[in-house]
Amino acid sequence: MTHERYRPGGVNPALVTPFTRDDRIDEEALRNLLRFVRPHVDGVVPCGTTGEFVNMSHAERRQVLEVCIDEVSDEMPVIAGTGAASTREAIQLARHAEQAGAAACLVVAPYFLHPSDKGIYQHFYEVARAVDLPIILYNIPQTVDAYISRQVLEDLSEIENIVGLKDSSGDLPYTMEVLEMTQGRLDVLVGHDEVVLPTLAGGCRGMILASAQVFPEIWQDLFRKVQQGDLKAARKLQLKVQKLARIFVRHGGGVAVKAALNMMGVKVGRPRRPLKPVGGAMIHETRAEIQLELEKLGKIQPQEMSWAMPEGPLAHRFTDIGITVEMIESNGILLGSATEGEDPETVGIDLIVGPKGGPVGEAYARQLTHPSHGYEALTTIAEPNLTVKPSTLIVPTVELVNLRQASMVYGPTQAAVAKAILDNIEEKIIPPDTLDDKLMIAKATIHPRALDRHQLYAKVRAAMDSAIRMAFEA
Repeated sequence: MTHERYRPGGVNPALVTPFTRDDRIDEEALRNLLRFVRPHVDGVVPCGTTGEFVNMSHAERRQVLEVCIDEVSDEMPVIAGTGAASTREAIQLARHAEQAGAAACLVVAPYFLHPSDKGIYQHFYEVARAVDLPIILYNIPQTVDAYISRQVLEDLSEIENIVGLKDSSGDLPYTMEVLEMTQGRLDVLVGHDEVVLPTLAGGCRGMILASAQVFPEIWQDLFRKVQQGDLKAARKLQLKVQKLARIFVRHGGGVAVKAALNMMGVKVGRPRRPLKPVGGAMIHETRAEIQLELEKLGKIQPQEMSWAMPEGPLAHRFTDIGITVEMIESNGILLGSATEGEDPETVGIDLIVGPKGGPVGEAYARQLTHPSHGYEALTTIAEPNLTVKPSTLIVPTVELVNLRQASMVYGPTQAAVAKAILDNIEEKIIPPDTLDDKLMIAKATIHPRALDRHQLYAKVRAAMDSAIRMAFEA
């Protein structure tokens, strides 16, 4: 076979596959996605890992590829994902890609049943012989559970139409060894969003990334900066998107990238079962992190969230739970307050301490028996089925409008309040004779955008500690 060498490079998004509500390929949404990325990319890659190819039939993969070729092939190369566990299927898909007009094939290493190195070489060799299309090998040990060995790559690089390698390992020593061993016979493209800058600086010619359909213009800017030798500016760009890139890598493009695109108004539907958009591969905190990072990048408008740290005299801050200033003054009630942290891990604790038989006891019971929607109180526990003493109730002051916010209060906040109480009992700041006859209510103000559970725990613990000391040492 004769073959004009194709050199893959630049910025290429690993496209998600949009599905309709009745689980068919959504051609209209796919075309919309292609139009969205087209001004900013050098090629597109359908039916890869991010495209959920393993959950698609051959007919569906052919359909997606043909839509992509029809929509953008006059402007840029379409690199067809034609990987399969069996050589026979990989050849069938590659032949269709060639007939349909793809620029190249992306062929993943055999998966599930793992052949020897000789079998891996033979797999790629037979696919390459079956078509005259350029072949880009695909190394993704996270899902295949094996690397394409350096020795196999070195041998495969001698085959005329095997022109590149997409390396999604994120393993920099592996990438650098491949670059050194193949000496330019393979054009290496980074497929791991977290290490784009170091791999480009090391000699990779471009990228195939899930995130390149969310912020392709940033990767293009970074790519140009590396080519110009401006590594300082490129480093700033990598760090700017690093958190979102990490989320996409950790939680899978088919789930996290679809969530991001849907938030941005580029509707691509849900991932296919057994993947779940929330509660499976991705928890509510992760969705919130994606939203906040997209806001920082200017991809979506910030969500308005009204909240404020309580102000005014401390004795006036408990009227909403039925405790007046007069009650505080006439019943020997103790008060404490403290704030800690910076946005979005800003926290405030307003603490009230009083006898079980007085207004604090009545407020305690009322909060448990008549909870206010969005402000539900919870008892403080040190561990399952073990409440702390003095018995302490945590009352959120900011409405909990989603499960992410609730998990921040009914998780690190609760644990931190409990630990601060136990620490102060051990130090005898809380007198031993108060443990059974007094109650505490901690009104907790937690920033509605709080995301870092470790920081939130530390700030709540510090604020509760200060509030306890203020109350009992006054």
